[in-house]
Amino acid sequence: GRFSSEVVALTQMAQELLDLSRIESGQVDLILAPLTPKSLVTSAADRMKMQAERAGLKLSIKCEDNLPNIRADKSRLEQVLVNLIHNAVKFTKPGGEISLETEPAIGGAPYGDGIRFAVRDSGVGIPAESLSRIFERFYRVDKSRTGSGTGLGLSISKHIIEAHGGKIWAESHEGRGSVFYFVIPLTKN
Repeated sequence: GRFSSEVVALTQMAQELLDLSRIESGQVDLILAPLTPKSLVTSAADRMKMQAERAGLKLSIKCEDNLPNIRADKSRLEQVLVNLIHNAVKFTKPGGEISLETEPAIGGAPYGDGIRFAVRDSGVGIPAESLSRIFERFYRVDKSRTGSGTGLGLSISKHIIEAHGGKIWAESHEGRGSVFYFVIPLTKN
């Protein structure tokens, strides 16, 4: 019933807050290992396939096979991708499409060379005035949507990406969809 779903929501929020404070204070030890970009997007897509299908959305992957490895904590980066796909699902109407894309990110301080990941949706888009604030904790673009998560997912994602020495940002056109990007540095061989 309603009460139990409220408890679940509060439990989730408590868990995410705990997670966030740990990450912010540098207490989360990332378990870094070489990782192929393809295996990362594939496992995240597999986890979200059912949810996308239930929402009437197509979830696709665009990823070259021969991209170099990144140095990353697979479960943490998967958490970021799952968060981003989950968001995209929420803001995209049935019949829409979400695509996970990877490509080399060349040069450009301070990341040097890395892999740029993108989660692209054909959803409602994000208002320009919200775009700079979406990574703040508890910030919700659409205050009228109740039950759309805790507003912590993006904040947690940002900290995870920055802990990898990477960067995350979003671009959006209202009514035409959004793209969330993040860059993760390559392994230093």
